[in-house]
Amino acid sequence: MIRPLRALLLAAGLGTRLRPLTLHTPKCLVPVAGEPLLGRWLRQLEAAGCEAVLINTHYLADQVEAFLQERTASPMCVHTIHEPELLGTAGTLLANRSFFEGATGLLIHADNAMAGDLQGLLDAHAARPGQCLLSMLTFRTDQPRSCGIVATDAQGVVTAFHEKVADPPGNCANGALYAFDPEFVEFLAGMQLAPSDFSTEVIPTLMGRIQTWHTEQPYLDIGTPQALEAAQELLSKA
Repeated sequence: MIRPLRALLLAAGLGTRLRPLTLHTPKCLVPVAGEPLLGRWLRQLEAAGCEAVLINTHYLADQVEAFLQERTASPMCVHTIHEPELLGTAGTLLANRSFFEGATGLLIHADNAMAGDLQGLLDAHAARPGQCLLSMLTFRTDQPRSCGIVATDAQGVVTAFHEKVADPPGNCANGALYAFDPEFVEFLAGMQLAPSDFSTEVIPTLMGRIQTWHTEQPYLDIGTPQALEAAQELLSKA
């Protein structure tokens, strides 16, 4: 059964590591290679055939709303949900689980940036082993201590996860970009303790049940001035 595609773009962060740039600009609107991060993701989602996007807002939310109002009309519906208090990466998904009823979902951190498109991840998710509830984009990092590092079996299923440890066993990193279906949302809603953080509270419970798709193209967390500078160079060429 082919389900419609919907996405949650997490765009509510404070961007503290990018100050002073983010004192007056939300991180999701920081331009990379001439395009705001949020606009880049919306363009990539539209190209992937996404029917609707939900964006959570918090910090400088009025600027995000103004940016969306100025976008060219598109068949992809874009909605926002304001969070007076941040709910966390898993908490936001849980609070808006009805948005994904009957759909394949994507969970994306809007302060990341990727070259290429989303089709490879979506194809891997469609072909995942039956026991897998979640699909995860992975990439190679030169700073493994600052990432969640994954180990996989021969089929690309996650067997171990090391979130920002001092001596990680490798450099294959979790891109914090996930594809899922309603069965995963049901799993999340059924957890004994409602999770707030995706990496520390959800991923460790799913060893052996996460399919990976690895990208060799640039994929960056735009979290620091150094990362932003690297992204400007890499993505301008991609």
